[in-house]
Amino acid sequence: MENQEHIHSELNHLFRQESGKMVAVLIKIFGTENFQIAEDVVQDALVSALETWKFRGIPDNPKAWLYRTAKNKAIDIIRRKKHSKTIDFSDPERKLLTSEYTLASTMNEFWKEQRIKDDFLAMMFACCHPNISRENQITFILKSLCGFSAKEVARSFLTTEDTISKRLYRTKEYFRKHKIRLEMPLPQEIGSRTNAVLSAIYLIFNEGYNSTHVDQLIRRDLITQAMLLCRSLTCEEQTQLPEVYALMGLICFHAARVDSRITEEGELILLSDQDRSIWDSELVRIGDDYLNKAAFGNKLTTYHIEAAIAYQHCIATSYATTNWEKILGYYDILLNIENDPVVFLNRCLVILELNGPEKALLSIQEIQNNKVICKYYLYYAILGEIHERLGNMSKAVENYRIAIKKTHSKPGKQCLNQKIARILD
Repeated sequence: MENQEHIHSELNHLFRQESGKMVAVLIKIFGTENFQIAEDVVQDALVSALETWKFRGIPDNPKAWLYRTAKNKAIDIIRRKKHSKTIDFSDPERKLLTSEYTLASTMNEFWKEQRIKDDFLAMMFACCHPNISRENQITFILKSLCGFSAKEVARSFLTTEDTISKRLYRTKEYFRKHKIRLEMPLPQEIGSRTNAVLSAIYLIFNEGYNSTHVDQLIRRDLITQAMLLCRSLTCEEQTQLPEVYALMGLICFHAARVDSRITEEGELILLSDQDRSIWDSELVRIGDDYLNKAAFGNKLTTYHIEAAIAYQHCIATSYATTNWEKILGYYDILLNIENDPVVFLNRCLVILELNGPEKALLSIQEIQNNKVICKYYLYYAILGEIHERLGNMSKAVENYRIAIKKTHSKPGKQCLNQKIARILD
């Protein structure tokens, strides 16, 4: 009998990677109006694996075992419900499921490797349907494609399980009411629809890389899921677009530095103090490959520029040798593409390093009346840093304290408190 903890760990890892693909195939079989049936089948397959593997051990091909179990459970449901109105068998793809002569062979077609990839990709686009709100898109992706429970999604975004359940219900109702099909957008729509998918993936990654969670700065589970989702887009011809490769490169560059961002106790380590020897050089190389692949066509996106900035940080041998001048130029291009006040804030940090605190203060004062940015803790954290370097210690402490009140991140609060303690010591 295998170690129960090992089985749980292996199955949880497999479930995170494969549950979304299984749900996508099952939705193709049962229809988007039957999301609950599809999710129940996946959960039943997971329970069966737990019950079986603890006695027989983990099979040689656990993924194939899980897929086969889900397929057999789907066949049982088809047999039970083929005379009911629960499943719309008038759909051409499902007609052959109602005959015992063609049920098994037709079901096998649904579970072929390329079909699974196609359905998963189509499911990703369905989750990011333009008529579904952004928050519901993210919630639904984490639940249906990443295997997160409602409780886990709620913890990830600091909201209640009840709120997440309502979001999921509204999204499922939209799918049920409109009978949204799992299919790729038309060629003329692929660009705009892919942008929605990329935006959702980037939001998931950012929540993993800079979590709003009270106790965790980094959520590795979210980072992993974002990487898997984006990589799946790079592997399919329809979505091999410059912006897809650029985002994948950007994610790789950031993920390469994850291990250096926090201490063993979970405290934040600033970029200037990070141990660059533990940065993942192979992931940087992979990110560089993706960024090179992004250099075709005439479309320059924010992902291209953000990736270029992240790459400059990755190749600098030390904080002092960072090419701040080149990075400032990239931020200027970024602001021309998208006039985002958060981008402006990050540009102020670059000016601080390149031109000193006086110039940085003049720059940040340009957005001091922006009502949105003044709610953001980073504005006050940067303002505190500028005043500290100017020697205005009372103003530095004042701004650090405001920043502490405006962030939920425990590591972020600790870092700011350390800055205050250093000044008052």
